[in-house]
Amino acid sequence: MRGTSDLRAKWDQRYGEPAPYPPPAAVLNENQHLLPRRGRALDLACGLGASALLLAEHGLDVVARDLSPVAIERLTREAAARGLRIETQVRDVCSLPPEPGAFDVVLVSHFLERDLAPALMDALRPGGLIFYQTFSREAVNDCGPSNPAFRLARNELLDLFQPLLVRFYREEGRVGDPSRGTRDIAQLVAQKPFCKS
Repeated sequence: MRGTSDLRAKWDQRYGEPAPYPPPAAVLNENQHLLPRRGRALDLACGLGASALLLAEHGLDVVARDLSPVAIERLTREAAARGLRIETQVRDVCSLPPEPGAFDVVLVSHFLERDLAPALMDALRPGGLIFYQTFSREAVNDCGPSNPAFRLARNELLDLFQPLLVRFYREEGRVGDPSRGTRDIAQLVAQKPFCKS
């Protein structure tokens, strides 16, 4: 297993390469209408933070965390150029999971650490939403990790985030015409129930 410094070096190299800024996570972009009008949001393992930028544009107070200092520096510059305030942090999100009850929105895209699922649910305030997407094993293309351990089994997101309320779920696999639709990934938006009075 690779150590933290090896992973950091890998992602620093990738995020240091010149490339256009990526789009936000599709699960967030296509379900923005579910976002609260205000609140605190976390983009976990944010990479270059395209989703953090969208959350900040929506008016949320955003925290973006990633292992790569290069990614965080690029996000900090991009947010400043757009006039957005984002609290950026270089952080090993596996060893330092989010604080309980701290967020109204948690976004995770193309990152899978199954053991973090309970901490992500605990990080949500009552009524809070998790937006999650990552690669699935039932893929039609070669994009994403080659190791199946870093890909979701069928309907695994639904199991990982029980007992949250499912508000949106998409996982098309290889059904029908594989040249159309949303392939290679599973997407979930789920809500933490409000406390009963």
